[in-house]
Amino acid sequence: MDKFTTLTGVAAPLPMINVDTDMIIPKQFLKTIKRSGLGKNLFDEMRFDDNGNEIPDFVLNKPAYRNAKILVSGDNFGCGSSREHAPWSLLDFGIRCIIAPSFADIFYNNCFKNGILPIRLPAEDVAKLMEDAERGSNATVTIDLEKQEIYGPDGGCITFDVEPFRKHCLLNGLDDIGLTLQKADAIKTFEAQRAASQPWLAL
Repeated sequence: MDKFTTLTGVAAPLPMINVDTDMIIPKQFLKTIKRSGLGKNLFDEMRFDDNGNEIPDFVLNKPAYRNAKILVSGDNFGCGSSREHAPWSLLDFGIRCIIAPSFADIFYNNCFKNGILPIRLPAEDVAKLMEDAERGSNATVTIDLEKQEIYGPDGGCITFDVEPFRKHCLLNGLDDIGLTLQKADAIKTFEAQRAASQPWLAL
């Protein structure tokens, strides 16, 4: 997966609590096992009407936020069923960072495994960033993962916490497969030794 070091982009405000995974990517779009192509269906039932036309008032349909890279939202983001398609659709749309006071655990874990940085902040810090995000195309925010700092459009700085192992994985673009491949030489050595000492296991 792509490394996450620093990210600068427009932050889109989504002042809603309990944004569940069915809102993020409705169930009818879960037939694919591909990670690409789901961005067009992100927040489908809020972005489009029954005829497939865009709903102008929805934040990601507004011109200023069509290329947003950061999403600022409310408590318990990503609750509901444990569908990995939710972070896939966010990533495919272009969202690399979500800021909220709290996240559902499974969604939170899935974000890190797919190259998205979920940041938990106190409600007052989220409220400040929500105000910044409401500036439209002027709502440019920078996330520095190495320093664990967020810089707002006015130059203000907010620090955030992230677990060291997850930070290491994002900075180096390591998902579960990437972590395993770091041990490729040790795995080959083990397999060769096992084949020599227990050849019947290879039959």
